[in-house]
Amino acid sequence: MPSGTESTTVLADGAVVDPADRFLAHLTAIDRSPNTVRAYAHDLRDYFEFLNRRDLSWDRVALEDLGRFVSWLRLPEEARDGRVTALPWVEGKLAAATVNRKLSALASFYEFHHRHGAGPGELLTRWRPGRRGGSWQPFLAHLGSRPERHRAISLRAERHPPRELSQVEMATLIAACDRLRDKFLLSLLRGTGLRIGEALGLRHEDLDPRRRLVAVRARENANRARAKTWSREVPADADLFRLYSDYLHDEYGPLDCDYVFVNLWGSPVGAPMSYSSVDRLVRRLRVRTGIAFSPHWWRHSYATALLRRGVAAEIVQHLLGHASISTTVDTYSHLGIEDARHALAAAGFLGDPRTEPSA
Repeated sequence: MPSGTESTTVLADGAVVDPADRFLAHLTAIDRSPNTVRAYAHDLRDYFEFLNRRDLSWDRVALEDLGRFVSWLRLPEEARDGRVTALPWVEGKLAAATVNRKLSALASFYEFHHRHGAGPGELLTRWRPGRRGGSWQPFLAHLGSRPERHRAISLRAERHPPRELSQVEMATLIAACDRLRDKFLLSLLRGTGLRIGEALGLRHEDLDPRRRLVAVRARENANRARAKTWSREVPADADLFRLYSDYLHDEYGPLDCDYVFVNLWGSPVGAPMSYSSVDRLVRRLRVRTGIAFSPHWWRHSYATALLRRGVAAEIVQHLLGHASISTTVDTYSHLGIEDARHALAAAGFLGDPRTEPSA
């Protein structure tokens, strides 16, 4: 980009796909996450591949063409060129949730070009009266509600609860780390629910041992780590700050760097730790412990534990940095079977779940 910021684009036969490039450059210019821009680029690459195979122009497609695009996405790779027929029992390549994400990217793509006077308008979106909940609405109630935008095409996707780690699994992973830096990183994720990008962007000034607070700041970082939402402070326990002190004394030493997490053994020494370094750590720990996990699972585990202990959703929203409480409620509204069992037992509907049935 002219500003020096790196973006992502789409190529076809070695040439830049201009409509996709302009849209992606816009997302970068308005400071969308690089991961979001990259995901949109992958989605648009699939779409323009579909258009090229059918000799369609992106600005002259009809809604039925998008329906065919959805069917094409769900075909196995070897059947997409039309020379192989997919049998009915052969599973599609993409899940419904992934297809819906791609359609959401297309809706944003067409809305962007529509506002610049190009494309077929709001092809993938429609407006309808908003609803305040419930199936019954009084006569003419729609006249007093705000319209809501909905996608014209979407697949019914099964909702999966967020993956989480047990306390034993988290303790096992932390114990499997060879370095205090890595132990502190995972302990920080467990004790604060920070996103991995927020953790990698921490400076020493963001950790306040006296008040036992970790501050998340929205700022530019040399390792491209990002805080997705506004600045916030998250309380942490004393054990976490003791581990931080041990890490500084035993490993960090006299290194002159603002960042908390830095390269200490790999080159360049003193540079802020990158996403790829975390990925290598995760891969090592997966092999060493046999536990499948990602850094984001620690965040889900933190939030789920708070809600199970009765912490109000508004507090959890603030701690996680969600822009809307509906995001918190929708994401963590799941209940496992043991949660349901204990809730029924507490209500007197079942016996004590800890009591074994008699033989």
